[in-house]
Amino acid sequence: MRYQGKITSWKDDQGFGFITANGGDQVFVHINSFTNRKRRPAGNAVVTYALEIDQKGRMRAENVAFVGDRSSASSSPSDRWSISLISAIFFIVFVAASVFVEKLPTIVLTFYLGASVMAFAVYALDKSAAQNNRWRTQESTLHFFGLIGGWPGALLAQKFLRHKSKKQSFQIIFWVTVMLNCGMLIWS
Repeated sequence: MRYQGKITSWKDDQGFGFITANGGDQVFVHINSFTNRKRRPAGNAVVTYALEIDQKGRMRAENVAFVGDRSSASSSPSDRWSISLISAIFFIVFVAASVFVEKLPTIVLTFYLGASVMAFAVYALDKSAAQNNRWRTQESTLHFFGLIGGWPGALLAQKFLRHKSKKQSFQIIFWVTVMLNCGMLIWS
């Protein structure tokens, strides 16, 4: 069953808030519960939502949609497989094939896979720190992992953890590091 209400409290820096239903009850909502990833929640926005119970028995809003928005296709898991993500997988397959035909040494593939795992882990730690108001990883460190070859893992983290995927200035520098890394691989 879907309910309608208004966002009455929103902490954008922490990614959560509360919706007050038309009947007056307040329910918790997290940024990941919104179907439209292109629109930031804000106070007084009218939304529809489904109610679910979390592990602690508390009510929370899920599958939240802004009234007037068309259903967002970007919320489906299959849409997370964007062109950039497919490119990262293709890149790893290309490096693996190059190792297989002995155009690249095995250490190159090992390094890309190791750097990708480390990059994913660093993104996950930073996401956790952001959610719990702890000390954050510097963006330059995240970019460093992309530059040294961890960018496929960083892309996976951006897509599946939804971390650093919307910040325009970060994304510009991130893609520059990807191009530099690929350029260094081609040049060597």
